[in-house]
Amino acid sequence: MDANLSKLINMRISKTIDNLKKNNINALYVPSKETALAFLKSILVNGESIAVGGSVTLDEIGALPLLRSGQYAFIDRYDKSATKEEIEERKRAGLLADTFITGTNAITESGCLYNVDGTGNRAAAFVYGPKRVIVLVGYNKIVPNLADAVVRVKRTACPANTIRLDSNTYCEKNGHCIKDVCDARNFMTLPAGLCKESICCSAVISAYQRNKDRITVIIIGEELGY
Repeated sequence: MDANLSKLINMRISKTIDNLKKNNINALYVPSKETALAFLKSILVNGESIAVGGSVTLDEIGALPLLRSGQYAFIDRYDKSATKEEIEERKRAGLLADTFITGTNAITESGCLYNVDGTGNRAAAFVYGPKRVIVLVGYNKIVPNLADAVVRVKRTACPANTIRLDSNTYCEKNGHCIKDVCDARNFMTLPAGLCKESICCSAVISAYQRNKDRITVIIIGEELGY
């Protein structure tokens, strides 16, 4: 990467980390997928219960083999041998896990996390339930503000995820949301019934946290996830 661009990105990362900490969200930077995985392993506790949210980033850094190593009580929502009903029960159980590990749709430079869900278990875990939440995120998900976070979801995160999940949505077919800009009056929400196959059902903004350092954000110096 060009040295000047690298300096600019590092400035944005530093600003974001400072503001996350001001919001009582623990935050740090690691340079690569490999260091992210090593750090994750260093802060997990043998025998603790661990659940995960739907996340391409976790797969990209190799987190699942670690969690399936037998060192932890892993509530495995990705177990291909489990039935649909069993997976749903595991998602519910994950909300009472010791640790919930996930990605995020966007982080604002002002220190907020922005997440949009279809089922809602991942968004719910950010708000309450698991004793701690660990967020692994590539620097590419840093945006200036919440309006840009909304647009990022509409034009990048959700279209890519609907293609991955074969969700038959407007954004899967067209590459962007049916309302692909941030409507200041309605923010993320769409007119009732406009997108009946939508995976954008619940939106959560994690700003100042009363439970200090319950959420830890690990910003990775690579472009990862959607």
